[in-house]
Amino acid sequence: MSLRHPRSLDDLLNYRLLQLHALSGAPVIRLLEGRYGIARREWRLIGLLAARGELSPSALADEAQLDRPRTSRAIGALVAKGLLARVPLPGDARQARVALTAAGRQLHDELFPQVAAINQAVLQAVDDRAIGQLDQLLTALTARARTLNAELVQDVRADRRAGGSRRVRPQR
Repeated sequence: MSLRHPRSLDDLLNYRLLQLHALSGAPVIRLLEGRYGIARREWRLIGLLAARGELSPSALADEAQLDRPRTSRAIGALVAKGLLARVPLPGDARQARVALTAAGRQLHDELFPQVAAINQAVLQAVDDRAIGQLDQLLTALTARARTLNAELVQDVRADRRAGGSRRVRPQR
């Protein structure tokens, strides 16, 4: 196996990270959906609003690294559940920011320690030095990915509604 010179899917960094994310995230998803009735995407928005405070829907989408339509649907679901509220901007009734309600804050405060405990359980596989190195590596890789995202394959847009590959491969 070689991350630097991949020869198969199992050698690709993003694939390996996706495997880790799926495996370590499964208990979190069961907790979120089974016990609290929220989706992972909704939890991400709750966590961001708890950490950063009131945000515009666009800023929240950017922070969550989600597209605006998905963010809008998640906001709508969370408002319907009473966990978020739309806060009109003074002087402009057309625009609003979103904020946690008291129930949303309570859910976050109850749920975050449980999610953090799952995170800590995964990290028990490595020592503190390795965790520090991992943190530095993730910071460096994230910065590099941001740069590449701005530079590579900018001449085409992803079209997930069209299946993504229909333009490249002829239909049979």
